[in-house]
Amino acid sequence: MKSADNQRDPETFAIIGAAMEVHRELGHGFLEAVYQESVAIEMTARRIPFQREGPLPVVYKGEKLACSYRADFVCYEEVLVELKAINQLTGADEAQVINEMKATGKQRALLFNFGAPSLEYKRRVLNLRESAQSADEIENINLTRS
Repeated sequence: MKSADNQRDPETFAIIGAAMEVHRELGHGFLEAVYQESVAIEMTARRIPFQREGPLPVVYKGEKLACSYRADFVCYEEVLVELKAINQLTGADEAQVINEMKATGKQRALLFNFGAPSLEYKRRVLNLRESAQSADEIENINLTRS
């Protein structure tokens, strides 16, 4: 990755680095639970603050709902991280992350797939502009791997 990526968003850069290390060590083919445990170990070693599978409250018209989402990780108290161990990411996987962002108000998310021979990852940023009529404008930022 370019150093500009690190300067633009050092938190997601650090999380991606931890996930890359796990994929380098384990490769693909394990169950998602194995990658979750390994990512937690790697993030702890890198001093990336995280909460694992904590409830994410959903708010509707200012009222907190009784139901909630559970992201695999919430890092730095504001970055949602979802892990998958499947052949290929689908639109449903991306929709899950986008819906979690909209429902919880979190602005950034990372979606990782450890099931492919090369680590797949997508970074999502939710832009909520006061002047926008819709609050679900999504900006996709493709990160290149080195």
